[in-house]
Amino acid sequence: MKNKMIVRFFPFLAWFPVSFFILRSDLIAGITGALVLVPKAMAYAQLSGLPLYFGLYTAFIPAIVGALWGSSRQLATGPVAIVSLMTAAAVTPLAIPYTDEYVALALLLTLLVGLIQFSLGVIKLGNIVNFVSHPVILGFMNAAAIIIGLSQLDMLLGIPKGRSDFFLKDIWEMLAYLPQTHLPTVAMSCFGLVLMLTLKKIPALAKASVLIAVVVTTAVSYFSGYEQKCSAPPSAIHTTTASELVNKYDNVHQQIVAHSIDLTKFSTELRQAEKKHDARMVADLGYKIDLLLLEIETLKTEDKKLLHEVHLLRFVRGKAGDIKSQPLYQFGQVPDDVETESRQWHIKKLEHGEMILVSGGDVVGKIPSGVPSFSFPTLNLDAIMQLFTAALVIALVAFMESISMAKAMASKDKQRIDPNQELIGQGLANIGGSLFQAYPACGSFTGSAINMQAGAKTGFAMVFNGVFVAATLLFLTPYLYHLPKAVLAVIILLAVAGLITPQALKHTWKASRPDGIVALVTFIVTLIAAPHLDKGIMTGTILALGLYLYHTMAPRVAILGRHEDGTLRDIQVNPLLVTSTQFTAIRFDGSLYFANVAHFEDAVLAAVADHKEAKYLLVVGDAINYIDSSGEELLHRLVLQLREAGVNPVFSGMKKQILDVMRSTGLFKVIGTHNIFATEDQAIASIMQRLGPTVSGTS
Repeated sequence: MKNKMIVRFFPFLAWFPVSFFILRSDLIAGITGALVLVPKAMAYAQLSGLPLYFGLYTAFIPAIVGALWGSSRQLATGPVAIVSLMTAAAVTPLAIPYTDEYVALALLLTLLVGLIQFSLGVIKLGNIVNFVSHPVILGFMNAAAIIIGLSQLDMLLGIPKGRSDFFLKDIWEMLAYLPQTHLPTVAMSCFGLVLMLTLKKIPALAKASVLIAVVVTTAVSYFSGYEQKCSAPPSAIHTTTASELVNKYDNVHQQIVAHSIDLTKFSTELRQAEKKHDARMVADLGYKIDLLLLEIETLKTEDKKLLHEVHLLRFVRGKAGDIKSQPLYQFGQVPDDVETESRQWHIKKLEHGEMILVSGGDVVGKIPSGVPSFSFPTLNLDAIMQLFTAALVIALVAFMESISMAKAMASKDKQRIDPNQELIGQGLANIGGSLFQAYPACGSFTGSAINMQAGAKTGFAMVFNGVFVAATLLFLTPYLYHLPKAVLAVIILLAVAGLITPQALKHTWKASRPDGIVALVTFIVTLIAAPHLDKGIMTGTILALGLYLYHTMAPRVAILGRHEDGTLRDIQVNPLLVTSTQFTAIRFDGSLYFANVAHFEDAVLAAVADHKEAKYLLVVGDAINYIDSSGEELLHRLVLQLREAGVNPVFSGMKKQILDVMRSTGLFKVIGTHNIFATEDQAIASIMQRLGPTVSGTS
């Protein structure tokens, strides 16, 4: 008993004793998985709006904690495409990607996701994910895969892409930059894609295809001078119109930052004033906040317009002076007497009063070496309230992805998966991750499959995996500097390609039209609402529950007749069945609860009205699995009402849980033992005996 209690709190103790051969298998599996995971982790971080090394942080602590406290021995916990995209969708409306504020909110989101998962696991609500039906997940996954693919177009083509509350509009506006497609970036994208697809066809290299492609493309990037980047102050621009545009954009951007700081300050003061019940101060601060919000909204609209114009600018450098002092001229507006370089530059971003100019392809750049440091996420009530809904949806989606993969592997390896323990494990993985700068993680389909194929026997494989990632952070980050972001975009495209499953959508539509509608609506809403992906899942879930309630509100009620094989069947399906004028048999195909009691009552009264000569009404209750107080009250009232009308109600096939309710409320005595039978045949035999020679027809 004591050992069971210890294992309950420390599930990884069940792995012991571990033989040398198992440990060796886990070591090989851990290193194999990590070799594939490292580039993918950075690629997924690219989706999340965080610096790329946060993908490695997410592949470190969460991987180890998830393995130690989960119930699956092969599940690989780490960054995944869907959750990365949902992280960006949740945090982007609140902060600018790659900023310190954005990072702080992402870590807070991780903590919230972990706390939600851990709490659900502790109170044993592992089956709560069943409320999000398969059609909802199917529609969501297909839409999310398309969104992920489209979100990588800027990286694949080397053109800018804006971020707003309407993802499809951002994509549409991005198409305006197509004439400025960066050909070296496109060439690198195509090279990386062809290389990975070719390597996957070679059995000996298939598992390491991503790693090999990363090494090769990084080498090509380094030796070809793929990256061309520098910085310059706005004053270096010698074309008047371009200089005015850049300075105007910089000024508007700085105003937004300043107003956002004031907004945070006033919001904090407002909460303090509300605690003190200072009505005058609350009103004054509320007014100031409303004005700031209006001003920020106006500035953001102008900022977006100016940014679009800034992205369209192309510059060439004058040859005079060193690179930082060289004047910049707008392409096509260079004075005749000025000699310039042939290379064109464009502004990638403005930060700290400096323009970041790029001419070549985008690379990963400098990754801080060393493992992530311990730091507790910044707790902010406003941020928690704004992130909570997204955190709840991410927690459920992440767990569904984790548990489905865990169950699939368990069936092959004959393991027992405990959903509640897995929730606790995933929750602790995210809580621990939030303390070491990780964004939300979950069980990975790709990582888990590689783990199992590589021969992992226990969770030690993921522990070794995490250790290898830590070694990468400590010693290998300088070698990743020249890794092209276009190659990471290709990795993401190949990873999510399998999530687009039109055949599965078609199959769902054929199997159940309502389920098909749910999947289609979820798909469309997710696409339209992007980047707010939680709206798609929430809409789909509400629609699925609504359709379920609609169908259970009016279950099938069949009038029965005797078939030649002796069974009772629906006379609507078989109109030639033998019936009796002395009694009527009906079958109710559903549970009897508050939402459908009126439907049941109408069906019973209609059956009695249509068979006025019948002296008995047989209710075949084989399909009634549940009855609530409303259903019990209705049955009580109907029994008395039917007897007053000269019709004796008889019941058959009532399940134990229904009979228990009848006994506890006294309904059993009201109906009478002689009117309740285990089978329909016994009930009919009793009715026939009571009717005697007066029976007209048989049933």
